[in-house]
Amino acid sequence: MKQIVLITGCSSGIGYALAEAFNKEGYTVVATARRVEALRALEALGCHIESLDVTCGVSRKALVGRLREKYGHIDVLINNAGISAMGPIVEMPEAKLLQQFDTNVFAPVLLVQAALPLLRLGKQPVIMNVGSISGVLTTPFAGAYCASKAALHSLSEAMRLELAPLGIHVLTLKPGAIQSNFGNAATDGVADWLNDDSLYASIKSGIMARANASQQHATPAAEFAQTVIESLKATSKSSLHIGKGSELYPFIARWVPERLRDLLLTKRFGLHKMKV
Repeated sequence: MKQIVLITGCSSGIGYALAEAFNKEGYTVVATARRVEALRALEALGCHIESLDVTCGVSRKALVGRLREKYGHIDVLINNAGISAMGPIVEMPEAKLLQQFDTNVFAPVLLVQAALPLLRLGKQPVIMNVGSISGVLTTPFAGAYCASKAALHSLSEAMRLELAPLGIHVLTLKPGAIQSNFGNAATDGVADWLNDDSLYASIKSGIMARANASQQHATPAAEFAQTVIESLKATSKSSLHIGKGSELYPFIARWVPERLRDLLLTKRFGLHKMKV
């Protein structure tokens, strides 16, 4: 019997690549997104598509109910859906800040809670939570996003310890720069609210550079997805670093002295040019 893989956030980028790769490997892929119309290309490839708003309890419960009826179990759950709220943390609109944590932190945990009965019926079940190296190295103008991924890393580690006695393995993915629409979405998101009267208006270019940093010399999403599939064969791992910068940035966070690190980040994103 084919293994059942449930993946969130599959309309583009990493999620799309994961769904495509798992489908090619012979898994039964359940690809989800808020708008099912965005998944038609994956459906044409043979993936099963389902509507899911990860931030909505009713939507999560309904999806799990449909999967119970169709398959009876889940073997792999990949919490990939996420958003990036970029910009100065001291000026970020409250709604943006709350949405950041609702999507990147609370939604993955609540989906695991909803899907746990089906995961327990799976064959060597695995949960993959897609974090980020941004959760390891905090940078200016990405405070909310970095904090959300750091929180997800901690929650994922707690899950790993707590679910091990139940035979469920939890793996935290910590991607570096991966090709996707992430940078454009992040840039557009900042442009929606960062006004000319911002305290940081004089270095807006640095803010936009941070928003689009994930797409600089990025690793192809298909390459990322293939590495993820191969990692399933090494279930003893607790975390996986993939992509451009995924090894360098944690090294900087751990070993580069704070004063030097601050200097590098200040210059990288233009804070030293800020007019006050």
